[in-house]
Amino acid sequence: MRTRTRRFLPTIALAAGLVLSGCGSSDGDSPAVDERRASGSAAGAPLAAELPQAIRDAGVLKVGSDVAYAPVEFFDTDGKTVIGIDPDLGKALASQLGVKLEFQNATFDGLITSLGSKRIDLIMSAMSDTPERQKQIDFVDYFTAGTSILVKKGNPEGIKTLDDFCGKTVALQRGTTQEDVAKAQQAKCKTAGKELKVLAFDRDTEALLQVKQGRAVADMNDFPVAAYNAKTSGGGNDFEVVGEQIEAGPYGIGVRKEDTQLRDALQKALQALIANGDYGKVLEKWNVAQGAVTTATVNGGK
Repeated sequence: MRTRTRRFLPTIALAAGLVLSGCGSSDGDSPAVDERRASGSAAGAPLAAELPQAIRDAGVLKVGSDVAYAPVEFFDTDGKTVIGIDPDLGKALASQLGVKLEFQNATFDGLITSLGSKRIDLIMSAMSDTPERQKQIDFVDYFTAGTSILVKKGNPEGIKTLDDFCGKTVALQRGTTQEDVAKAQQAKCKTAGKELKVLAFDRDTEALLQVKQGRAVADMNDFPVAAYNAKTSGGGNDFEVVGEQIEAGPYGIGVRKEDTQLRDALQKALQALIANGDYGKVLEKWNVAQGAVTTATVNGGK
C-alpha cells in the first residue's frame, strides 16, 4: 500500500526521463533495455488502437515514480537503470499498447500534483488506491498489499502490534498511508498516557536508517517492501518483519480523471496480461504472487 499516501507537495524533483528499465537514449550513452522489448511496435501491439491518437502519435507515456521503494521500483547497481515490479509491469503493458513507458524519478509527495499539471501521463509508484485520492485522480488497480511492521533484527523492543509503539519512537516515509496509520495510533497512545513519537522522512531509506541505528523501534511500509528489506539489507541481518499485515488494499496506476480513454486502455491491457500469464510471471519473479489480482478494476479502493 505505498500506501504511500504520499501527500501532495508543489515541488517535485523529476529526473531526466528514465526509460523503463533504464534511461534509454538514441545515442546509446545510457544503459537501456532493448527498445523493442520496452515499448513494442504499434504493429505488434494488440491494444494500440485503444489509446488516444495523440498518445499513439507521441509513442510514449511519461510515468511518474518515486524510484526508491524496492522491490516495487528502485535503481539497479549502476544507479541509473530502473528495475522492479512496476517497471516490469510497465514493459508488459507497453507490449500490449505499442507505446514506450518512460519512468521519471520523483518524490512521492508530488506525483499527483505533477500528474495534474501534465508533467507526467501516469503514476506507477506503489500508490494505494484510496477514496481520498479518487477525488483527484482515477486508478487502474493492479496489486494488493497491506502495511507491515519492520523492526531491528532480533526485535529487541518486542514489537508485535501497533499498540506496542506506545511510549516509543517510530520512523516512516512522509505522506504515506503508513503515516496515517501512525497518526491514528498516536491518538490511541495518548489516551493510554504513553506518547508515540513519529519521525517522518522524504524517503523510506531514511526511515530504515533510524531503525538500524536504534533511533526508532520500527518502520512501517508495504509488505513486499518490508519483506525485501528484511531479506536483503545487511545480508538479512538488519531487519525482520513482525506481526500481521495491516489494512490491505490495492495499488493503482494513477490517471487524470479526464483521460478516460487512456484509463480504459490501461485496464484492458492489464486484463490481457492477467489472462495471458505475463502478469503472473512478473509477480513470481519478484516473489510477490500473494499480492496478485484476478481482475483489473477501476477505483476499487475502499
